[in-house]
Amino acid sequence: MVPVLLSLSLSHLSLWAFGLVSVLVFLKLIRLLLRRQMLARAMDRFSGPPTHWLFGHALEVNPKAPDLYDFFLQWIGKGLLVLQGPKWFQHRKLLTPGFHYDVLKPYVAVFAESAHVMLDKWEKKAREQKSFDIFCDVGHMALDSLMKCTFGKGTSGLNDRDSNYYLAVSELTLLMQQRIDSFQYHNDFIYFLTPHGRRFLRACQVAHDHTDQVIRERKAALQNEKEREKIQSKRHLDFLDILLGVRDEEGIKLSDEDLRAEVNTFMFAGHDTTTSAISWVLYCMSLYPEHQRRCREEIQEILGDRDSLKWDDLAEMTYLTMCIKESFRLYPPVPQVYRQLSKPVDFVDGRSLPAGSLISLHIYALHRNNTVWPDPEVFDPLRFSPENVAGRHSFAFIPFSAGPRNCIGQQFAMNEVKVVIALCLLRFEFAPDPSRLPIQMPQLVLRSKNGIHLHLKPLSPGSEK
Repeated sequence: MVPVLLSLSLSHLSLWAFGLVSVLVFLKLIRLLLRRQMLARAMDRFSGPPTHWLFGHALEVNPKAPDLYDFFLQWIGKGLLVLQGPKWFQHRKLLTPGFHYDVLKPYVAVFAESAHVMLDKWEKKAREQKSFDIFCDVGHMALDSLMKCTFGKGTSGLNDRDSNYYLAVSELTLLMQQRIDSFQYHNDFIYFLTPHGRRFLRACQVAHDHTDQVIRERKAALQNEKEREKIQSKRHLDFLDILLGVRDEEGIKLSDEDLRAEVNTFMFAGHDTTTSAISWVLYCMSLYPEHQRRCREEIQEILGDRDSLKWDDLAEMTYLTMCIKESFRLYPPVPQVYRQLSKPVDFVDGRSLPAGSLISLHIYALHRNNTVWPDPEVFDPLRFSPENVAGRHSFAFIPFSAGPRNCIGQQFAMNEVKVVIALCLLRFEFAPDPSRLPIQMPQLVLRSKNGIHLHLKPLSPGSEK
């Protein structure tokens, strides 16, 4: 009798549990439908193509552009890129001194050192008198610079552990891009069952272990007076040195987890974006030889008899800077950014967007908007002359985003682009390959589906002066 009663009790309990779950699911569904209806009503006031009754515009959106928040968390952790609210504000404030111009000055020599290694490699490739894809080489150069600026080590001074980290970051960047390209990989459960997913996890572990070990070693060294003096007397403090030394008003410093997240963020955000930026600027230089020549002449005049760049030289590269900005306008390294509204936004015409709306700001489209930029497809560096900039809205040109969440490393990036492009123009003339023009592919960064193939003609030593 007891087993029968127990069986009946379990049966009733299962029915109650099923009923409760069904009610909760139903309520959740109702809530989602009501929210969707509210958002749809708000969107009806904005012009756009017709919406599907269930999917809205989702069917027209590229399926390769998912919510990347979880993707980033798995690799970089909760750094500036994904933090929100007070925690973001705290990190932003703590990290800002790390991008002061006094810190950035010595990096000019670091950028130049990495660039010369790449240019020596290009000397050999150019002898074959064939075009070649520059994107991968620029990527290795950018990562080498970041290794030096973050940990104080470039590829020439790496031990086995450092080399494994270097390879892991390269692989993570590639795997991240592959995951975005493959819609079936957007689900974590499916992705981590695949060979690509397992490679991603292994590379994450290598990257995390390396950063954790370097943090432990650097913190231990700072406890020793002699080691501390040695670190502080280096020709430049690297990013990790600076992070270990920052404190807020209450003396609170970053935890080891926060340190790792910000180092990973710096490595990720500063690698692919700079690679894209430099590659597209060189492409623009190749398309417009008259601007390329004028930039080269400006650099030669600034250098005079010197053969190396100095910090003060960068501010004098006015025409090169205008060309770089015009390239960023046409080929923004980050083609779009996303924001989720924490509160409603009301527009001057009476329309509004409710809190919680996910907004995609399409920088690529903004930079080619003909109501803002006359003849937007024309490459015209003079758009960025002081008089033309003064008459334009400050948010018309936002390659580094805008507002309080703009790119904290934009000055670092601009300096690196200037140094590398200047050295490239002193060593080579660049021309496009008409048979292999790049096919733009907007993803996390603006890439080319078929690479960026250029012809390089080495300049004689005398022509560098």
